[in-house]
Amino acid sequence: MTRFDGVVLDVDGTVLRGERALPGAPAAVRSLRDAGLATLFVTNNPTRTPEAYADRLTRAGVDATADQVLTSGAVTADYLAERHGGARLFVVGEDGLREQLRERGLRLTDDPDAADVVVASIDREFHYDDLRDAFWALSGGDVPLVGTDPDRVVPAAERDVPGSGAIVNAVADVADCEPEAVLGKPHPATRGAALDQLGVPAERCLVVGDRPDTDIRFGADAGMTTVLVLSGVTDRAALARSEVEPDHVVDSLAAVPELL
Repeated sequence: MTRFDGVVLDVDGTVLRGERALPGAPAAVRSLRDAGLATLFVTNNPTRTPEAYADRLTRAGVDATADQVLTSGAVTADYLAERHGGARLFVVGEDGLREQLRERGLRLTDDPDAADVVVASIDREFHYDDLRDAFWALSGGDVPLVGTDPDRVVPAAERDVPGSGAIVNAVADVADCEPEAVLGKPHPATRGAALDQLGVPAERCLVVGDRPDTDIRFGADAGMTTVLVLSGVTDRAALARSEVEPDHVVDSLAAVPELL
């Protein structure tokens, strides 16, 4: 393992499923750390703050602190603060995302006619009225749409469920517009934030995740060594259809220390 100084770990489908650790995942994380690898958990789930995500991991038996977690919500908040710092944001999303946006000093509005930017994300209480209001907010033509992440389907405790990408696509479709940006993995802003937070050069970094189009592309585009696990949303049939080829494929995170 002397080749690597750090590892980026996806969370849902790689380390956890629901609120429980996947078999062998806590021991695998400990093994990677014992080998001297700095660890960063990077998730396309924007519904929790890094602090809440660290608590979730720790409760599942995987020690983590907030500075070891990067969420798509945090990346989206940074992007909006840089590009649209004075804007009024109309948000289709959950309270955890709103909290991350407010923590960056961003302004939110519930009035679609007052919106300067529409932010779309996973919302497990998504309603027709939310889609209608987002459509109204975007109808003027000069209001940009920003998505937190592209994941159309995400792993949940019992089975896969729709994710942010489904809602981003629905909003973009009804408004007949292209998003200005869809953050999370594999967006360049997320790659840059992850490498800055981890403090490890990309060529000395390993990335482990369950999605070719996000996790593996994220790592490949940065020059990291990539490992796809089959414990989440991707099976071998889906991998065979993918245009993105990982460096390694294993059944689960538990096999990563042995692989290396």
